[in-house]
Amino acid sequence: MSLIPSFFGNLRSSVFDPFSLDVWDLFKDFPFSSPLSTRSSETSAFVNPRIDWKETPEAHVFKADVPGLQKEEVEVEVEDDRVLQISGERNVEKEDEKDTWHRVERSSGKFMRRFRLPENAKMDQIKASMENGVLTVTIPKLEVKKGDVKSIEISG
Repeated sequence: MSLIPSFFGNLRSSVFDPFSLDVWDLFKDFPFSSPLSTRSSETSAFVNPRIDWKETPEAHVFKADVPGLQKEEVEVEVEDDRVLQISGERNVEKEDEKDTWHRVERSSGKFMRRFRLPENAKMDQIKASMENGVLTVTIPKLEVKKGDVKSIEISG
């Protein structure tokens, strides 16, 4: 399990790093194509959808912004080694010779994000739903049993 370095005192020193599997692309902001992908700057916003990961007392909850996609166009998978993978693709709108495009800002292309799940995730009870362009993946947590406390008499 990777840990976030403690740059701000001890505020985050024991926090699980949800982005430990993200591939960092040194060339993503340069005007030429990246060795890691052939994406252009027009599609980079969608190619890396924004994903939040929060932990509640009961579960790990992932929320991914995938506007304009149907649930059939998004895949949620879990690999044996506790890796959650969210992927999908938005296709480019077909061009018609009669149409005149003045501006193209909506992104298209494939995307994939991967997260290593902590040991307390119940891998067999993962649920996913999608509403209004937001994918929600909920992974219940294992219950942590607290040990019994036994009082010891002090002899004197």
